[in-house]
Amino acid sequence: MRKVGIVGAGITDCRGRWVEATYWDLFQQATRRACEDAKITTGEIDSVVYGIYNDIFEHQAIPESSLTGIIGMANKPGVRVTTGGATGFYAIRAAVAEIASGMSDVVLCIGGEKATDCYDPRSKTATPMVVDTIAKSWDPFYEYPLGATASDSYMQICLAYNDEYPNDIGVPEVRAKIIEMLCHAGNRNPHAQRRDETVTAEQVMASRWIIAPLLRLLEACMYTEGAGALIFASEDKAKEISKRSGVPPVWIKGVGAANESYQAGRGGNYKRLPRIDSDRIASERAYAQAGVKPSDIGIVELHDAFVAQLMVTMGEMGFVPAGQTRRLVDDGIMVDVKTLRDDQRPDKGKVLVNPSGGLIFGGHFVGGSNMFSTWSCRREMIARQIPLGIIHGTGAINAVYGGAVILELGQ
Repeated sequence: MRKVGIVGAGITDCRGRWVEATYWDLFQQATRRACEDAKITTGEIDSVVYGIYNDIFEHQAIPESSLTGIIGMANKPGVRVTTGGATGFYAIRAAVAEIASGMSDVVLCIGGEKATDCYDPRSKTATPMVVDTIAKSWDPFYEYPLGATASDSYMQICLAYNDEYPNDIGVPEVRAKIIEMLCHAGNRNPHAQRRDETVTAEQVMASRWIIAPLLRLLEACMYTEGAGALIFASEDKAKEISKRSGVPPVWIKGVGAANESYQAGRGGNYKRLPRIDSDRIASERAYAQAGVKPSDIGIVELHDAFVAQLMVTMGEMGFVPAGQTRRLVDDGIMVDVKTLRDDQRPDKGKVLVNPSGGLIFGGHFVGGSNMFSTWSCRREMIARQIPLGIIHGTGAINAVYGGAVILELGQ
């Protein structure tokens, strides 16, 4: 396979509602910013991979078709990926594979969402319609009619994990401290949805329950509108573009993916609820391909739909043992970015987790959330000279789709 590098990245502001912009506008903004970052034109791009989770959010079937011309991809091949919350990761994987195979030399990978364009006339808000739209990803015969929600899905796993490993993610003070650290990270991100907020551990513990005893209001991610774009290039092309832009390439060192069974239960054909095996298998495959281990990684951009799930995933990815994820806080393994200079890397054995603010403070425009994570990881790796980072994506019901990408800073 050919070597693949990231040579450009751009994101829009993350907002709860982009009143003045359609999803067409957001994809145009992200494309322009990524091209400006790489100092290339769209004419130099060979193909495009779109990450768009949900047709209903965009009010259009085949929403990528209307984007082709307005983002400069006319008469070029393009493919759309949709895999729930893992849409961004799988779009990245498809873009990397296209270059690694030799099919293209430069690929635009772009994702986004216009979630709160939905509207519920009875409540006169977007929320019921957004919840219903996401619930249509569930089993339509039994689960959807019962009123399934994203919170239910993730908390099934977290509650089962809490039963198997008591006194870990169930400690509210630990979860609240992680939220406070994510808030500090979001304050530093100029595009974060909640960049101007101050949230303390005490406020987290005083917020109302969504699902007791593991999920309070301030422990959950948000609905977000926005878009993010990455530009991938082959080794020769990446080096050429890097000379032009003056920014080192960030190389794709390892990619791993795994999809568990939809149905929960015991045995190989079922998903075991107390764990997120897809995260473990995907990260192990990425580490093996890259020839590295978790202790080599200095920065993690992790799909944190809920803080309890963040803790479980950090265990699955090998940064702490499963059942002992509270060590992220107790042992200081998770670094509060507020304690570092902007150019300082974490000490060995410690790791920056979601310096973007994550999905909870940064934003969660589902189709492009992992592009947002990659934008942040690349930004921090270059600024802090961190050699290795990892991007994590998860999605679908009960987090059955897992993905990991290991990045290496070039010179």
